[in-house]
Amino acid sequence: VQLQASGGGSVQAGGSLRLSCAASGLIFSINNMGWYRQVLVKQRELVAVITSGGGTNYTDFVKGRFTISRENAKNTVYLQMNSLKPEDTASYYCNAVRPNYRGSYDYIYGWWGQGTQVTVSS
Repeated sequence: VQLQASGGGSVQAGGSLRLSCAASGLIFSINNMGWYRQVLVKQRELVAVITSGGGTNYTDFVKGRFTISRENAKNTVYLQMNSLKPEDTASYYCNAVRPNYRGSYDYIYGWWGQGTQVTVSS
């Protein structure tokens, strides 16, 4: 499985970016997909999930600002990020996910790819 995130960059607070993640080596359409972010050596945190059926879930700190979507024909998941804040600065990754017993999701594949860096300045 390969997961290639792209679209990151440097923006000022209040700006927008659209991230893309192209997946290969899996049956994309039947997988739930998630976006994660990681700051330096901290643990990756789940940001948003889109199910195989198109349902979406967001962590509280991005609700109303980020929108996750998918295009099965292109095996690609997107993250539209608006009203960006300096605390959104991180490396962003995607992965296939599955529900866990805690009411959240766990990632499936251990190979994350390089991710894409988002830097938001104040």
